[in-house]
This record gives sequence, structure tokens and C-alpha cells, in this order.
Amino acid sequence: MEINNNQLLRFTTAGSVDDGKSTLIGRLLFDSKSIFEDQLESVSNTSAKKGHDGVDLALFTDGLKDEREQGITIDVAYRYFTTPKRKFIIADTPGHIQYTRNMVTGASTANAAVILIDARHGVIEQTKRHSFIASLLNIPHLIVCINKMDLVDYSEEVYNNIIGQFEEFSSKLLMKDVRFIPISALLGDNVVNRSKNMDWYQEGTLLSTLEKLHISSDINKIDARFAVQTVLRPQNEDFRDYRGYAGRIASGIYRVGDEVAVLPSGFQSKIKSINAGEKEVKEAYAPMSVSITLEDDIDVSRGNMIVKQNNQPEQEQEFDVMLCWLNNDPIKPRAKYTIMHTSNEERAMVKEVVYKMNINTFERDSEDATLEMNDIARVKIRTTRRLMLDSYRDNRNTGSIILIDENTNETVAAGMII
Repeated sequence: MEINNNQLLRFTTAGSVDDGKSTLIGRLLFDSKSIFEDQLESVSNTSAKKGHDGVDLALFTDGLKDEREQGITIDVAYRYFTTPKRKFIIADTPGHIQYTRNMVTGASTANAAVILIDARHGVIEQTKRHSFIASLLNIPHLIVCINKMDLVDYSEEVYNNIIGQFEEFSSKLLMKDVRFIPISALLGDNVVNRSKNMDWYQEGTLLSTLEKLHISSDINKIDARFAVQTVLRPQNEDFRDYRGYAGRIASGIYRVGDEVAVLPSGFQSKIKSINAGEKEVKEAYAPMSVSITLEDDIDVSRGNMIVKQNNQPEQEQEFDVMLCWLNNDPIKPRAKYTIMHTSNEERAMVKEVVYKMNINTFERDSEDATLEMNDIARVKIRTTRRLMLDSYRDNRNTGSIILIDENTNETVAAGMII
């Protein structure tokens, strides 16, 4: 199947400290000729000052001065590049356990995750942690790069053993598509160019694998969900009768003439027209931003959701969420927060911590109700009004929430609805 060269693929990278994530991304950018001359000159000068022979590829992603001085990547670094076949956005996330929240942030919109494993060490706890988060976030494609193959003499046996280790623990996780690639980020084996040192590996390189991933099927096309962001009432005399509901389609397909319901009221109508920008269209689909008009004059406001009459989400005030705590301060028992869900904003309370997840061992602790930064737990949330919910596994857009501290206005948690 031919890939649309305008299609954007978002992918995140993860691995333990010194597994070579930054070097891998640098190699990807360098060998695909996605580096500007001034960037190359700057990194070459910095490499020389540090006493490196040649270009230190890791510096292409360690963009902050403080990070370079410390020699570590401490935040999510986003990089954009393009090839003749596809456009890419990379989220390079830290490997340290104290930066779990950064990986959750970087991976939340990803179509694919690239997880690095050091061929000398095999699967370690951080590999399991990153894989668990990728599974939790329902990332459709997982590419496991077994790096530093040059340091194990490009051994096929080592490669196969690590695949066995990974498959042994990952059988407990829900993963749709897992692929393995033996690479050397430092020397460029199987990153952009095929390795001459591993003739026993006959599959594609990392770049060719990323270019060929099909992501159109990752969008929910069945459940039509359209959260209203604003109501359009133009002052122009020519459009004085126009009342459009603008927003971004979260999932599904909308067509002129479709029978729809407006939630939470339940009022029913039919779609009269759909506008994408200044152009009127007969149908629209996720993730298009559009304005929809209805045949009936009914009360619709921001936070309402337009859905198909025969396919509606659950409407709940109390529900379970897998929550990642992002804040420096621990969770406050039964504290009030602002919950953001699609275009809806309500007050909410965390009623109960059902269990806390040990993301290294996959064990559940139902005794410890304290959530601190980077903790992941299943919690019960109650809101002041009903929300229109889908499970995160069915619909990432309508199945995700964030919690905001009402006093500081800080985002304290991100959650996936179960």
C-alpha cells in the first residue's frame, strides 16, 4: 500500500540511561540528511570542545545548554524531520525513573514507540516500565531496537535471546504490533542504512519501518464523537440565521443528513450542513476541524457533544481512571480539582485510590493510597455533572482526562478512562 507523503507520524523514544536514545535520533536525523548546515556546524563545534572525534550525534537532541553541560537529557525534546515518504515528529523522553511523567506526556499523542535495549544488558526493569506505559497509553505500534550490537559482535544469538526475554514479560501486556530491529546507533547499522554486519537480519531498517507504518487504522472510525468548542453566530447580515457548532471531530464520520443527538440533553436533530473552513462539505471525519449546523433550533453550548443517535457514549458522574500523578506535591485525600475532558470543564474529586501500580513488576498495591509524582494508580473520580465517556482503549480522545489544581492552576495528573 502506498504511503501518503503528507501523512504525519508521531513517535516517542524511550530506554534506560545510556541506552543511546539521543545517539539514535541523531543518527536518524544525520543519515536521513535532515540536519541544517548551521545545526551541523554548531554541533560539530560543541563536539570538538568536548574532545570528541567527529560529530557527537547525541547533541542533535540535547538542545538545552544545561543538558549539554550535564551530559544527560532531562526533558522531553521534540524534533521534526521529513523524508520523501513521510513527515515525522519525535518525542525523545528521559530514561530515568523520576521522569516517568515526561514519558507519559511525550507518548500520549504517539502513533508508535521506539524502545531501546542495550544488547549487553538485555531486558531490565526500565524496559518493562517503558513497555508498560506504552501499553497503558494504547500506542498502536511498538518497535524494539536492540542497540549496541557492535559491542556483542553482531551476535544473532544475543538478539534472539533478548527477543525471548521481551516476549516472556510482554505477554502480560496488551500490545497490538511489536517489531524487533538489531541496530548500532553509533555506527549506523540498520538505522537508515542496512547493516553489512548482520546479514542474518532480513527485515527493514528503523527508518523504512517507520515510513511504512500504517496509522490510518489507528483512528476510531466507528464511534462518531464531536465535542463542541464554541458556537458561531456571525454578525454579518448575510449570515444572521447561521448558528454553527465548531470543534474538532474526535472520531468517526459525519455526513449531511445524519440523525444526531446532542448530549447531555439528548435532544435530537439532523445535520443540515458541514463547513471545513470556508468550504462546505458533504462529509467530515476525524481529526478535521469543522462547523456543523443542525436542522432544528435546539440549545447547544460549549462542552456538549454531538453524536449519532444509535451510537452514544456512556454518561457518568463516577468512573474509574488509570491516573499518572504529575505534580511535585502528593495527592490530597478527597481534594477538589478541575477536570478537563474534551471541551468540557467541570469540578471533580478523587474519591478513592483503588490500587497503585508497581510499573517495574506489574504488581498492584491496594494498601498505599498516597500518590506522589510519577506514580500510576487506578482511582475513582466523581464529577459535579455527568461527562460523556468512552474507554481510553476504544477512543483516546474521549477516553482521556487531565486534573488541574484549582488553587495553583497547575496540571497535576493525566488519566485514561477504564
